[in-house]
Amino acid sequence: MLFSAAAVTGAAAQATDNMEKLSNFQTTGASMEMETVPQTGPRVDAFNKTLSGIKLPDGFKIALYAIVPDAREMAVGPTTGVVFVGTRKSKVWAVTDRDKDRVADEVKVFAPSVQFKLPHGVCFSKDGFLFVAEQNRVLLFPAAEFFYEGPDVAAFQVVKQGDLIPRSEESYNHTARVCRIGPDDKLYITLGQPFNVFPPEKFDLFQKQGIGGIVRMDRDGKNREVYAWGVRNSVGMDFNPKDKTLWFTDNQVDGMGDDIPPGELNRAEKPGQTFGFPYFGGGSVRTAEYKDQTPPADSVKPQVEMVAHAADLGMTFYTGAQFPAKYRGGIFSVQHGSWNRTKPVGARVMFTHLNDDGTAAGTEPFAEGWLTANGEYLGRPASVAQLNDGSLLVSDDTSGAIYRISYGSN
Repeated sequence: MLFSAAAVTGAAAQATDNMEKLSNFQTTGASMEMETVPQTGPRVDAFNKTLSGIKLPDGFKIALYAIVPDAREMAVGPTTGVVFVGTRKSKVWAVTDRDKDRVADEVKVFAPSVQFKLPHGVCFSKDGFLFVAEQNRVLLFPAAEFFYEGPDVAAFQVVKQGDLIPRSEESYNHTARVCRIGPDDKLYITLGQPFNVFPPEKFDLFQKQGIGGIVRMDRDGKNREVYAWGVRNSVGMDFNPKDKTLWFTDNQVDGMGDDIPPGELNRAEKPGQTFGFPYFGGGSVRTAEYKDQTPPADSVKPQVEMVAHAADLGMTFYTGAQFPAKYRGGIFSVQHGSWNRTKPVGARVMFTHLNDDGTAAGTEPFAEGWLTANGEYLGRPASVAQLNDGSLLVSDDTSGAIYRISYGSN
């Protein structure tokens, strides 16, 4: 189907007009018939068959929580438990478990009167404000978990379209933003750089803007600064509630072979630290493009070196009480699964133990089985989040689902 320039311009104008109306608590006239996703039928049986083959530690079980197309990052409403799910497409989904049986009753589109573009990053503040980090914009929905039922919901721009990164640097590659509200009540956002290894002429611009790093700002978008840099493409971060440090995953450079460089799990103890890229492609493996340049002497090494090319994505600290003591205070993270390795690896949930001093003690597989012996993906975990009852949600963007891992009789 072909679209005229006038039609495209008209759609953009309508989207802008809708944002202005929503910011002024006005109706947009959007249809009350909102897209929903069926939660019954043969797909449920197919998911259950796959989940029957997932390996977990003794006492744990996994079940289908919801069918959610393209499910990636998840934000759990602190009061209602409604799960808002970001995608790398054009929708945010609202997942509701009305009877609290820990299986979703309804999955429907969130804020359809807003025209989203790659709304991957979703995160809540402790006081219930939902932030959505898109490719090049950040939106705020102050009362999302209470007013998501209709097409119109109060919405505000924290960072206007085109102001998160320079428009000239917009790309189809590495645009999956992740956001978190830190213990300082500031908004943190990961900004992946679009190259495998960016060319030297991009260095100064990317360093200044925080592209290939993590930026932070006030919740209203003011006082932006680069919090961490030298990060190739982080698609997962969270704060350790115990010591307030920021941890994040990082995807390593491609095309260097099956077994190098390693994936990373990093720890930022303070603002202004740099984490090795582009001098290092992952861990201590130097990139060919910057092999003749001297890395910063204070480059921070990863806390954990993961298997190469497993695509480490979403992560969360476990703060619940449902799981046994060994998991409390540790990190759950996912490996999406390799796309360019001769023998695929990943497609699993990992767990990282911490030492008493807050550093990583070791990492082990926690849930695996989505990758078959013949190299076929039955699903690809994309992120993790904790439900309010202490169980763990795992999103799967390839199969279009969210799974729930629980312990004991829960």
